[in-house]
Amino acid sequence: MKEKVVIITGANSGIGKAAAIELAKQGAHIVMVCRNKEKAEAAKTDIIAQSGNQHIDLYICDLASQKQIRQLAAELRKNYPQIHVLLNNAGLIMADKQVTQDGLEMTFATNHLSYFLLTNLLLDVITATPQARIVNVSSGAHQMVRSIDFDNLQAEKSYSMWQVYGLSKLGNIFFTYELARRLAQQGCDTTVNCLHPGVVSTNFAQKETDAWWVKLGFKLLKPLIRTPEQGAETSIYLASSPDVAGISGKYFDSKKAVKSSPLSYNPDIAAQFWEVSRQLTGG
Repeated sequence: MKEKVVIITGANSGIGKAAAIELAKQGAHIVMVCRNKEKAEAAKTDIIAQSGNQHIDLYICDLASQKQIRQLAAELRKNYPQIHVLLNNAGLIMADKQVTQDGLEMTFATNHLSYFLLTNLLLDVITATPQARIVNVSSGAHQMVRSIDFDNLQAEKSYSMWQVYGLSKLGNIFFTYELARRLAQQGCDTTVNCLHPGVVSTNFAQKETDAWWVKLGFKLLKPLIRTPEQGAETSIYLASSPDVAGISGKYFDSKKAVKSSPLSYNPDIAAQFWEVSRQLTGG
């Protein structure tokens, strides 16, 4: 990984920060994309201290804003002629429905559409980089979604926190499989894979505004919860291991390719999901 450019969204905490530290230890040039400047600068200092690697860059971007994503992509394209790894990691879960400046449901916009838009805006740079990799952090929560209502992608009809979160994570998988198919058709050697990090002890369910029952659920799950370092292992593996060179369009858990939900393999729904995502991001 020495001197390879690795872009990590949500790199200031949790599994994003853990991945940044480990990949920096391997000699990668880490590009952090974070929302909160103060927290991000503190994390950058810590990543440098823990890794001994000074090649850590920081960009501030609210990934719920498509305007900011476009501005970010323009800066990244200007500053990095090669991108070896794009690790789409940033995510959130909201107890109540919130809407972005673009008029989109917050969880879907941040967890899925930000992956879709940022990746596509950088795709020509990524695919021009030999053996580049795209890694999308999904979740086993996608299994909760048994059907897709394209008239309720923005929770227009009803809002259920876990259903909305699961849908956004299923969107990551649809995006991964469809992008892998398109890149293979083009004969491109860029790989794209997704993963379940496990139930990880991050800042999920730690905010004062989170519902009491959300916090309780995470407390009950505590014996099963992985540390950020454990949760980052599969992201690091997909970003750096020679074992997965040339492997694309797979869903991983604990550094092994496993089956995602049956619904996630429907190519017609994946293609429709892609088209709707393109429309929602102004493509």
